[in-house]
Amino acid sequence: MSKLISIITPSFNSEKYISETIKSVQNQSYSNWELLIVDDASTDTTCLIAERYSKKDTRIQLTKNATNKGAAFCRNLATKLAKGTYIAFLDSDDLWHSNKLEKQINFMNKHQNGVSYTNYLHIDEEGNALAKRIKAMPSLSYKKQLKNNYIGNLTGIYNAEVLGKITAPNLRKRQDWAVWLEAIKCNKKPAIGLQEDLAFYRVHKKSMSSNKTSLLKYNYWFYNKHLGYSKIVSVFYLVQFLWEYFFVRPKYIQKL
Repeated sequence: MSKLISIITPSFNSEKYISETIKSVQNQSYSNWELLIVDDASTDTTCLIAERYSKKDTRIQLTKNATNKGAAFCRNLATKLAKGTYIAFLDSDDLWHSNKLEKQINFMNKHQNGVSYTNYLHIDEEGNALAKRIKAMPSLSYKKQLKNNYIGNLTGIYNAEVLGKITAPNLRKRQDWAVWLEAIKCNKKPAIGLQEDLAFYRVHKKSMSSNKTSLLKYNYWFYNKHLGYSKIVSVFYLVQFLWEYFFVRPKYIQKL
């Protein structure tokens, strides 16, 4: 019998996209999953839409925050509630290919590895292809992941039965980077990358992540506050991050 996969989905004011996101999970060829949606006090109809799906499909569970607490809190709460052997992540505006879970779990089993991720494609707010592919490295070490976040959160899966449940730090941004760095550390060997386009990341015009300059401080905080490095060491790693970002990462970004 296939093992249960827990899918972590934080949501906030996602009424325009959440139906499509949920359907991309329901359409999976791998059917033994639970979808844990934690709504972060949405002010639109996101909760009503998610609740409608949960009433028709018992694999979908909706938890509502009374006040807005941020994505890290939502992911951690869902992780605490998760019952699956494997844990995967899918934000409430992103999408999966219909055979993502099946292919990825088979890939992990074949290689006996507790952490994996895949290629993914960019789409715009309307779901149109943006002709951009982010490629997964075949092998991703802790040292390499420390320099830059190479795992698209919507593509990653880890084996919680082997590694334990991994929670995100209370950072404004870069929580997913911290989770996958810790996953690789607990895995005691590099994560493996499946070279197939199995997820679709929605790019928003007003997305905070689109402003790379403003994220420098979050990268610095990642090293200084989360990892506890000194100011000098944190700046050293920030320089490495920038080198990796501008001169190494582009090798894994393809225009289609």
